Amino acid sequence: MEMKTRYLGLELRNPLISSASPVNLDLDAARRCEDAGAAALVMPSLFEEQILAESRELDHYLTHGTESYAEALSYFPAQGDYRLGPERYLETLRALKGSLEIPVIASLNGVSEGGWTAYARHMEAAGADAIELNVYFIPTDPGLSGRAVEQLYIDVLSRVKASVKVPVALKLSPFFSNMAEMAGRLDAAGADGLVLFNRFYQPDLDLDELVVRPNILLSTPQAMRLPLRWIAILHGRLRASLAASSGIHTATDCLKMLMAGADAVMLASAVYTRGPEIFAELLGGMRAWMEEREYDSVAQLKGSMSQKSVAEPAAYERALYVRALQRFAGHAG
Repeated sequence: MEMKTRYLGLELRNPLISSASPVNLDLDAARRCEDAGAAALVMPSLFEEQILAESRELDHYLTHGTESYAEALSYFPAQGDYRLGPERYLETLRALKGSLEIPVIASLNGVSEGGWTAYARHMEAAGADAIELNVYFIPTDPGLSGRAVEQLYIDVLSRVKASVKVPVALKLSPFFSNMAEMAGRLDAAGADGLVLFNRFYQPDLDLDELVVRPNILLSTPQAMRLPLRWIAILHGRLRASLAASSGIHTATDCLKMLMAGADAVMLASAVYTRGPEIFAELLGGMRAWMEEREYDSVAQLKGSMSQKSVAEPAAYERALYVRALQRFAGHAG
């Protein structure tokens, strides 16, 4: 059975990718992912704030006495935290490339244009097989139009694409007025792939300390419905690859994403909670299902239930909402 797929122009031995998580910074864990069957690995993001912090620290030491300490550094956790500074990030990238045979995808997280292009080039020089841009932007200015927000994504992509030769993917949120039109604009601007979707980590309130705290919640299977729908809608309409992300925990989830039209399936929460060996379990389940139904390859499976392929394309649009409510009402009665 042929499990190969193509993502970002890279030939992968199967569609399963270890998505960005702290697991992927540990060489032993990364090797275990590869041994269990992961076809590629995405490093956690290098954050724009970390690039700026390094720049401010250097400026501080060049213009102040060495007994001083860069205040900007207090924004970041201690050295033991998984978020690496720019130089350590590149060192880890080189180490992963030296230890693994599968593609290693570096990741940048930010919103402004400053710093992106230079560090994208550094990542390429360090051996990254591709770069994932995680444009994490929550607009709060009432005067900022939706079109201006969209243009920011286009500008960042265009600058990075002009500065590197390796493939570039964008990891997107679903919060656009017209997701299909935005995907088309990014595709036209040269995106090699779209990762659907990013999960914004929402803040929480500590009622004892009366402070706002970060609160990371791992994905649940229910989260896969949103990327499933949009991958099914976009499949066959873009040149760019499509990767499914968020809520994928089982072999069935992986198969659904591929049948919707995904070129690759990314897992983070499942790897984090169940360990790198989850890849072997998922691949075994996928192969068993495909053999039972006489599928010869992932290529045969891919997009077979996309909006363009199903008998009732409206099922991915408003009609599905009405039918779901009717079905729920019938069960409730």
